[in-house]
Parts: sequence; C-alpha cells; structure tokens
Amino acid sequence: MKMLPDFSPFLSSWSGTGPRVGVVMSHGFTGSPHSVRPWAEHLAAAGCAVRLPLLPGHGTTWQDMATRSWREWHRAVDDAYLELANECDYVFAAGLSMGGTLALRIAATRPVAGTVVVNPGLVLDDPRAVIVAALKYVVKTTPAIANDILKPDQDEGAYARTPVAAAHQLKKMYKDTASLLPRISSPVLVYKSTVDNVISNASLEFLRSRVQASVDINYLHNSRHVATLDNDAPEIFAGTADFIHKTVAALAEHGPSPEKDTAHEQA
Repeated sequence: MKMLPDFSPFLSSWSGTGPRVGVVMSHGFTGSPHSVRPWAEHLAAAGCAVRLPLLPGHGTTWQDMATRSWREWHRAVDDAYLELANECDYVFAAGLSMGGTLALRIAATRPVAGTVVVNPGLVLDDPRAVIVAALKYVVKTTPAIANDILKPDQDEGAYARTPVAAAHQLKKMYKDTASLLPRISSPVLVYKSTVDNVISNASLEFLRSRVQASVDINYLHNSRHVATLDNDAPEIFAGTADFIHKTVAALAEHGPSPEKDTAHEQA
C-alpha cells in the first residue's frame, strides 16, 4: 500500500545511554523528509537525537523552489547541526542524494564525528548543465527524475517538475562543496546503488579522489537512487547505527569529543 508523502520535518531527543549522540540529516533535491524519514526513525529508536529539516523551497511548489538559493538549503542543515552540537557530545551528518552533498559540506565545515551518505551528488552529468545559467531564462522547468525506486508502491514525495533555476543553484552548490572536500577529517560511510538513474558513478569517484579521510563504500545491489525507501533500506539503517556505535566507542576510548563550534560558517 502506497503511503502519502509526509513533508513535515522530523526531530527526536536523545534517549540512549552513554555519550549523547546526535544525527543531522538531509533529504534530496526537489524531495522532502519523507524520503529519509524511516532512516531518521530508526536512528531515533536507537537512542540518537535526530534533526531532519524540510529544506527551503521543498514540500511546497516548484515555483517556490525556483526562488531559493543553495545557501538557504545549507543554512537549514547547518542550523540543525548547531542545535544538536549544543545538546550532544558527538554529532554525525547524514543525507540522501543532494542531502548527501549537504552532509559532506557539514563534515567539511563543522567538527562532526562521522558522515553517512547515500548516493551523494557532486557532479552534474546532464550536458545541459553547461548552459544552465542561461537556460533558466528560457526554460522554466524540465521533467523530474523522481521515484527511482525498485521496490513497488513507494513515493518519495518529489516535485513532478524540476525548476531550472534550482538546478543552477544545485550546480553552484556542487562546485562550492567540491572545493571543501579535502577538509573532511572524520570517517565517511558511503552507500551507492549499482543501478542509479539519477546520480552516476562520477560523483562517487570524485568523492573518493578528494576526501582524504577514511571512506568506506558499500554497494547496494537491490535498490535504485532513493535507496532509503528501497529494498536495501534495512542494510543502510543497521549499517548507519553500527557505524555510529563503533565511531563513538573509538572516540570515547582514544580521545575527547569533537570541539563544539557554535559560530556559523561564513560562506
């Protein structure tokens, strides 16, 4: 039975034992928290404090999204990180697709304990990306590639049309974030679908070439792009919880928690 998409943000308080652990999460481009809500709920059930904001211009209309800057998307996730940093001993970043890009950006600009990304984007393969800055004045929208999901009866809650102006913002965010990747110093766990009709392997190879910290890649053979709603979702959820547990245990044993940073990035 197909569930109606839930566009509302998700948050939970810490309820575990030991160090207080938080996870800031992000959904993808033109999508909503619905696409990663089960992931957030799993981590909340494991005791983590979770913040999953609705990115500006999402969950409303494509016309609204066309007026938004990528810096607004980043700020929403960064604000959520700062909330968790004030409450928790350790904060992790996580995201799907463009949400993975935002999670990597947080990892490069804030002292996160670790990062988990699912089919993250860093490279725009569409040949129209070269002229997208001019194209947005001629073509307002293009058909969206939504619901790239192998499992039946799933709906990620994405827009049916993609605003070209927003695609231009995505391109600018990819470029800016790419320059920051070498700053990431904490471990990164990557889940990549072997068949992904939205993000090609070029983004994964770029990530692997630029991130100097530990990068662990796990391939998903029974899911498409929106893997957090697909057949391999249980593997992602359990693997994320295990990654968080092991990373926190190692940090607690070998050193102090990451330094709290409450100043906004001046980007």
